[in-house]
Amino acid sequence: MMQDYLPDGITIEDIIAVLAAMSAFLVVVAIWSSGIIKDPMHGRVKHLQDRRTDLKRGYTAPSKRKPTVKKASYLGTMQAIVNGFNLMKNEQAEKYRLKLLQGGYRSKDALVYFLFFKLILPLLIGIIAVILIYGLGLFDLKPMIKTLVCGGAILMASILPETVLKNLTIKRNEAMQRALPDMLDLLVICAEAGLTLDSALTRVVKEMAQTGPELADELSYTAIELGFLSERKQALTNLTERVTLPAIQTVTATLIQSEKYGTPLAQSLKVLSAEFRNERMMKAEEKAAKLPATMTIPLILFILPTLFVVLIGPAACQISSKLL
Repeated sequence: MMQDYLPDGITIEDIIAVLAAMSAFLVVVAIWSSGIIKDPMHGRVKHLQDRRTDLKRGYTAPSKRKPTVKKASYLGTMQAIVNGFNLMKNEQAEKYRLKLLQGGYRSKDALVYFLFFKLILPLLIGIIAVILIYGLGLFDLKPMIKTLVCGGAILMASILPETVLKNLTIKRNEAMQRALPDMLDLLVICAEAGLTLDSALTRVVKEMAQTGPELADELSYTAIELGFLSERKQALTNLTERVTLPAIQTVTATLIQSEKYGTPLAQSLKVLSAEFRNERMMKAEEKAAKLPATMTIPLILFILPTLFVVLIGPAACQISSKLL
């Protein structure tokens, strides 16, 4: 019986009541969040303004330092713990900073949050697993299995932050990949109209703020860096570091070549736009070609049994009535 595996004082009815309460809470949160209209560019204007201010300050007065701002107490505690283990000074910290930058997290405190949770989560999950398995005896397992379960929980908690960040980066790159051909078309129109690269990027960002907010966000930073960095090539190189898409790297190489040799920008971008649109069409055709094979298993599991019941059911009823 299930009751034998539960701690004393806890019944199946209590667990069902807790799960029902959690389900009701999640339903209310889902309904509430679905009714809120979110602006995809909300909150990014302030980051862009701060970035523009920082670049302008570094360009005009590099000897001055930005006055320190008093941080929140919890953030100061996290930073003290991270600095206590010297996590900010190793080589992994720079790799994590680059991964956070590729995931769209440009805040200076993002690395502190990431390293703190990467340090605390294995310890926290390990303590919870030990309490549940050894302390409360929630599961009737063998000693070796208990040790393996606790070790597996700690291992999963240690790789959880990187896995979540990787999935967010992949989704963000896919969204930028879908918006890239439209961005190139708009950039070609702006280039043919005689706009410079930074002015064209600024105009494209305004047009794509709703349809492609992820790509518009990256182009906004690139346009700002083009206006304030001493070398325009460095701004485009920073774009390739923030976005790992091969298509973005190809576009960036084309822009760098156009800036260096003075080649026609509109013509090069037209070729890239046509290539990316053909690639997107080929991917759509590939998915359409895979559809019959993908639908085979649902067809066998859900449609064919119903079809057999409809076809064989009347005959089976007649045979059973005659036998009776």
